[in-house]
Amino acid sequence: MSYLRAAIPWLVRYGAVLPKRHFSVVGSPSLGSYLVQQANKAKNVNRTLHGLHERKQTTFGERSELKNARRLVVKLGSAVITREDEHGLALGRLASIVEQVAEYHVEGRECIMVTSGAVAFGKQKLTQELLMSLSMRETLSPTDHTRQDAGTMVEPRAAAAVGQSGLMSLYDAMFAQYGIKIAQVLVTEPDFYNEETRKHLFSTLSELISLNIVPIINTNDAVVPPMFVNQELSATGKKRGIRIKDNDSLAALLAAEIHADLLILMSDVDGIYNKPPWEDGARLMHTYTHSDKDLIKFGEKSKVGTGGMNAKVMAATWALDRGVSVVICNGMQDKAIKNILTGRKVGTFFTESTSEKAAPVDQLAENARSGSRVLQNLSASERAQAVNTLAELLISRQPYILEANAKDLEEAKKSGLAKPLLSRLSLTGPKLQSLATGLKQIAEDSHRNVGRVLKRTKLAEGLELKQVTVPIGVLLVIFESRPDSLPQVAALAMASGNGLLLKGGKEAAHSNRALMELVKESLAPTGAANAISLVSTREEISDLLSMDEHIDLIIPRGSSELVRSIQQKAQHIPVMGHAEGICHVYVDREADLDKALKIIRDSKCDYPAACNAMETLLIHEELMKDGAFFTDVCNMLKREGVKINSGPKLSQTLTFGPPQAKSLKFEYGALECSIETVKDLEEAIQHVHTYGSGHTDVIVTENANAAKYFQSNVDSACVFHNASSRFADGFRFGLGAEVGISTARIHARGPVGVEGLLTTKWILSGVDHTASEFTDGTRAWVHQALPTE
Repeated sequence: MSYLRAAIPWLVRYGAVLPKRHFSVVGSPSLGSYLVQQANKAKNVNRTLHGLHERKQTTFGERSELKNARRLVVKLGSAVITREDEHGLALGRLASIVEQVAEYHVEGRECIMVTSGAVAFGKQKLTQELLMSLSMRETLSPTDHTRQDAGTMVEPRAAAAVGQSGLMSLYDAMFAQYGIKIAQVLVTEPDFYNEETRKHLFSTLSELISLNIVPIINTNDAVVPPMFVNQELSATGKKRGIRIKDNDSLAALLAAEIHADLLILMSDVDGIYNKPPWEDGARLMHTYTHSDKDLIKFGEKSKVGTGGMNAKVMAATWALDRGVSVVICNGMQDKAIKNILTGRKVGTFFTESTSEKAAPVDQLAENARSGSRVLQNLSASERAQAVNTLAELLISRQPYILEANAKDLEEAKKSGLAKPLLSRLSLTGPKLQSLATGLKQIAEDSHRNVGRVLKRTKLAEGLELKQVTVPIGVLLVIFESRPDSLPQVAALAMASGNGLLLKGGKEAAHSNRALMELVKESLAPTGAANAISLVSTREEISDLLSMDEHIDLIIPRGSSELVRSIQQKAQHIPVMGHAEGICHVYVDREADLDKALKIIRDSKCDYPAACNAMETLLIHEELMKDGAFFTDVCNMLKREGVKINSGPKLSQTLTFGPPQAKSLKFEYGALECSIETVKDLEEAIQHVHTYGSGHTDVIVTENANAAKYFQSNVDSACVFHNASSRFADGFRFGLGAEVGISTARIHARGPVGVEGLLTTKWILSGVDHTASEFTDGTRAWVHQALPTE
């Protein structure tokens, strides 16, 4: 049977028809399955062989589509593989790249690697040998300085022969950790132009891919001229391929010949710049099309490899012309391949599509900063006029806005968006009217925002210091579902003189675009139309969170999951917001119970999805003695459709009743809440501190001292007495609107309006003052407080 099993692959390959049932009779129940597997494998071989030349090539138009790439060519430049000090290989970096390739290979993608590094690796090894042979000469002749030039004495072809075997041994060991086998394929330029060898080469590659083996390809530098020989790279297409000057052109040729979906060229720079990266004004080009050719000024070649940026661009565009999408990236970046395939803005994406040629987000951020400076230098009345114009446009363009919103609602319903989110997504005439009213309030208040003097001090005769309010700079506001957030936040940015980037959810795309048109229109007369921009949904949030050189403050508005994720990922940019809204209402033993029922109902039922809705009701245990109030509360909540959960203490006192809550530190965001009992005011405060989120907490009592004690000792952003938690809102606070709610212990807490978007700067005015004059006694300090008006 072992002979028969061994013969099966050959029988299958040459077309023998051997029914599965025949082998079942022989006595090997698994043999039939094995045969089927071999037959399928043979089909896959055949399909892959033909697939190399029959697949229709279309490039990806957007980065988000790169996740669909099935056949990948990854080229590693010498600068990626070797250490920065040119002493050996960068093993950690190489291991990370191998791990990424292995993961995609295991999940079913076809991966081919083109690797440099053999010459550099071999050169290091031969240099060591040469130094050992020179040691005796140096000992005999101390003045012999041959050792200093040993590195330049190594012949490149010999270095390639020595380094290639070591390099492949390393790859073999690394891929073996993931159970993956590799194959070395060494090529020379004639292999591509001789029809017979070319046919054999791609037949070999196809066979290796079908056998689930990762081919690792390199030029055979031991028998061809060194790659640093000056050759012209031809991209005319007159020959079958391009001249193999370096591994960039080799990778491009291979990618085109095997109809790869994506070619990743890994270098030692972040991508293609419009000029050498070290020069002033250099800008990373996130996308590249043929029209960008004349915009680039190329610099020097890599100090380690043979291909410069010019060679990479020419190789990339050559491959692009033949239907291969290309990304040039920095191979030293962590998880570069994975980030590229998940749509992150890594490196330069070569595309034939112009859809991604909208202004890059870093350009939008720079525009926002320059626009902020324009806004800041406007008079208060000019800023107010822009906000008033936006308020008027919300009313006059109502049909246009609602038409766009209707498209979002229709698509959201088809996608099965949850009811609470549909409610947030919906815009109505009354909502727009309420928005306009809030915006006019912002406009009215904007006269005393930017440039307000907070402190004046006479430091000495003729030397005066002022502290004045100024915009923070550029804000990034990320919001979900609620398109009404856009004009609110835009108005606050206008009034405070801040630049603004808005990243809305895709579910509100039509509404957001319509509203942004109105924002731009209202800003146009000020000359600051670019101060506020809507970021395309193609931009990944992770990319935005890494732009600490452009963005000064992030304000997330959305689910607790969104806010928490942003707080974790934005390592270098401050985040103002709150992850949860676990709000409490405490009913004291001296409460007016009718008032309590009214406040509880509003706090929970007015808008249960809001972050300021009550999630836990605390009841003084004295009110539980006759059970009447508890019964009234439960009946009222039941009528409103609220599901009730009991806290641990309440659950122990009930014979039957609401089920016990899984956790008291939970935001329901729906018609559901928990009820717990506390023995006194102190225990109520302790409960809030233990389970609350620092958002909004309420005491209901007729005891003024108890109320004052509660409000002094609960350290939440909002603490209310005999009022619904739903009042924690920028519009209701008279701020006109809010950019968000902050529970952080920073300059802005609770609903954040215009003042929360301002910081300060110090302005010092003197005559000819110097610090040394106060040291030698020529001048004396006064430090006299002056009126701010």
